[in-house]
Amino acid sequence: MTDEFKTIKGSSEGYYTEKRSKFLAFAHHVESIDDIKALLAQYRKKYFDARHVCYAYMLGAERQEFRANDDGEPSSTAGKPILGQINSNELTDILIVVVRYYGGVNLGTSGLIVAYREAAADAIAHATIETRQVEERINYSFTYPQMNDVMRIVKDMNPRIISQTFDNTCEIVLSIRKSEADQLRNRLNSLL
Repeated sequence: MTDEFKTIKGSSEGYYTEKRSKFLAFAHHVESIDDIKALLAQYRKKYFDARHVCYAYMLGAERQEFRANDDGEPSSTAGKPILGQINSNELTDILIVVVRYYGGVNLGTSGLIVAYREAAADAIAHATIETRQVEERINYSFTYPQMNDVMRIVKDMNPRIISQTFDNTCEIVLSIRKSEADQLRNRLNSLL
């Protein structure tokens, strides 16, 4: 299993037009279903006069949680092409919303597929793609005299320190790349 994944930073926009129909695409970095629901509600409210608000999302480093929605377009002509762009760019923790304003001319199923795919691709093309690591949190309690040994390991392995408490009993919460978590845990436990 890899401990890296690709996502986008912030948000971006894309645009596509075909036979007077306008396709406005918006890509967002998201981390939960609640983020997605909030953004979808905003787009439905802001673009209340649009014919369709279609979307697709992918969540999690394993890329197992996803959904595609056609919002009234013929089956698999909107959500699937958007999801296809997310997959072909190997992205996750992303929501792409494509708002369609109908131009009076039917595009047909193949025309719709191309339009939604191109709008999503344009939003991704304007996004900043970044690679992130899957991290694991480690909570560790130790006595004050062990402080130097613990901090030597922390300095050596360079995990992110999330919180630390130094008292009679000290506690530290660390976040480290998933592939290095067992090594860090074993080194800390060897101090006991």
